[in-house]
Amino acid sequence: MKLFAKGLLLIAIPSAIELALLGVVFDTQGEAAEAAKSAENSKQILWQASSLAHPLLREAARVRTAIVLEDPSFIDRRAVWAEFSDRISLLEHMVSDNPVQLARVQRINDYAHAWRARCGEVADALRAGRISGFAHAGGDGLPPEIDAVRSELDGFVAEQTRLDDARGASLRETRERQQEALIVAVVGSMLIWAATAIAYARNVGARLSALSANAQRLGEGVALARPLAGDDEIAALDAVLNQTSQRLREAEHEQAALKRQLQERAADLAAANDNLRQESQDNEMFIYSVSHDLRSPLVNLQGFSKELQVSCGDLREQIDAAALPADEHRRMVEVLDGDVDESLQFLRQAVARAAAIIDALLRISRAGRLDYRWQRVNVGRVVERALAGLAAGLAQQARIEVRELPPAWGDPGALEQIFSNLIDNALRHLDPARPGQVEIGALEPGEAATPASSPEPGGGPSGPVDEVAGWTALPVNAYVSAHANARDALRISGTRTRTYYVRDNGIGIPAAYQPLLFRAFQRLHGGDSIGQGTGLALARRIAERHGGRIWVESTQGAGSTFFVALPDEPLRAV
Repeated sequence: MKLFAKGLLLIAIPSAIELALLGVVFDTQGEAAEAAKSAENSKQILWQASSLAHPLLREAARVRTAIVLEDPSFIDRRAVWAEFSDRISLLEHMVSDNPVQLARVQRINDYAHAWRARCGEVADALRAGRISGFAHAGGDGLPPEIDAVRSELDGFVAEQTRLDDARGASLRETRERQQEALIVAVVGSMLIWAATAIAYARNVGARLSALSANAQRLGEGVALARPLAGDDEIAALDAVLNQTSQRLREAEHEQAALKRQLQERAADLAAANDNLRQESQDNEMFIYSVSHDLRSPLVNLQGFSKELQVSCGDLREQIDAAALPADEHRRMVEVLDGDVDESLQFLRQAVARAAAIIDALLRISRAGRLDYRWQRVNVGRVVERALAGLAAGLAQQARIEVRELPPAWGDPGALEQIFSNLIDNALRHLDPARPGQVEIGALEPGEAATPASSPEPGGGPSGPVDEVAGWTALPVNAYVSAHANARDALRISGTRTRTYYVRDNGIGIPAAYQPLLFRAFQRLHGGDSIGQGTGLALARRIAERHGGRIWVESTQGAGSTFFVALPDEPLRAV
C-alpha cells in the first residue's frame, strides 16, 4: 500500500469512528430533547387537567342559584361551555398518544355533556314553572355528573403524575447518558487518533530505519539486509538500493576481471616491448653492419669498376693498334663499347644506389638517437637556412612565398631538417604544365586543420615495393620509435601548439597512397622523382620527437599541403 493511501487511512479510520461516536452523541441528544419535551408536555397536561373542572363547578353554582331564585337567566351561559370545550379539545390533543388517558378524557367529556344537558332541562323547567322535580339539583351536594367528572379527573391526574415522574427520571437518565456519550466521544477520538498515529509512525519509522540502514550499508560496501515487503515508496526505494548494490557487486566483479585482463595485457605489452627492444637492438646492429661492413665492399666495387673501365680503355687502344682484320676489330669494339661499358655503368649506378640507401638508414637511425638542444626557435630563420641549402636549380623551379612564421619550441637543426625535406618534396613534385608555387606559413591560433590523412606508424616487410630499386620497405619507423631518447618521451596533450604548413600546386597525391606517404623508402611517383624516399619519414620522426605530428591534405592534380604541429612551449612530462 502506498504511503498516500496509508495517510488517507490514517485520516479516514479515526474520522469514521468519530462520526459513529458523534452519531451516538446526536442520538442521546435527541433522546434528551424528546424526554424534555415529554416532561414539559406532562406539566402542561397536569395544568390543563387541574383547571378542567373549574368551569363545571362554576356552572353548578349558577344552577343552584337559578333554582333558589327561580331565575333561569343564571343558567344559559354559552361562554362556560365554550371554555370547557376548548380545554377538553386541547387535553384530548395532548394525550392523543396515550389511549388510556384519552379514554378518560372522552369519558370526562361525556359526563360534561350529560351535565350540560341536565342544566338545559333545569333551565327549561324554570321557564315553564316546573321546579319541583329539580329540587335536588340545588342541594348542598354536587350533581352526580360532576362527581363522575371529578372522579375521572382524579384518576387522570394520578396517572399523568406517575407518567410525569417517569418522564422526569428518563430525562435525567438521558442527560446523564448524553454527558457520558460526549465524554466517551472526546476521549475515544483522542485515543483513536493517538493509537493510529503511533501505529503509523511505528510502521513507517521502522521501514525508514531499515531503508537508512541499507543505504548506510550500500555506502560502506557491505551486503544489504533482506528487501522490505510491501509496494509503497519506501519498499520501492529499498528495492532500488538492492538493485544498485547488485549492480555494484557485478561492476566490481567486472572491474576485477578487467583489471586482471589489463594486468595480463600489461604483461603482454611489457613482453612485446622487450621483444621490440631486442628487435630494435638487432636492427641497430644490422644498420651499423651495413654502414661499416658493406661500405668497404662497395668502395672496392666502385674502385674495381673504375679499374675495369681504365683496363677496357687500354684494351681498346691495343685493339686499335693491333691492325686486326675489320670483322674481328668491329666485333671486339662492339663488345668493349657496348656490353662491357653498359655493364660497368649499371654496376656504378647500383653501387651509388646502395651507398645512398645506407646513408639514408644512418640518417634515420641518428634522428632517433641524437640529443636535441631544446630552445625557442625562430622558425623564419630556420626556413631561410633551409631555402639557402636547396639543391642547385630547385629554388628556380617555382615562386616561393614565405609568410610570417611565429617561433616554436625545439631543436633548430632538427626543425631545419623538417622544413628542408618538406620544401624539397614540394619542389620535386611540381606540375610541369603550370608555373610552380610554394607557400610556407602558419595557421592562426584557433584555425582548424584536420589531420585526416595522418598515417599510422609502422610499416613492415609486407609493405609496397620501391618501383625503381626493388627494395621492400623496412620497419624503420618502428626501429627509430623504440630508440627515442627517454627525455623526449613526452605527450603533446596539455601543451600549447602551433601549426605550420608547406603548400604547393604540384601533381598531388592519390588518396589511396596518402597513408603510405610517411613510411621510409616509399616513392609513390616511381622513377618520376629522384631521392631515396626517406625525407618525409625523417621529417615525421623528428616531429614526433618534438611531441608534435605531421600530416598531409592533398588533391590529385591540384597540389598538396603538409601540416606540422610543433609545441609553442616546453613539453610537459606525463
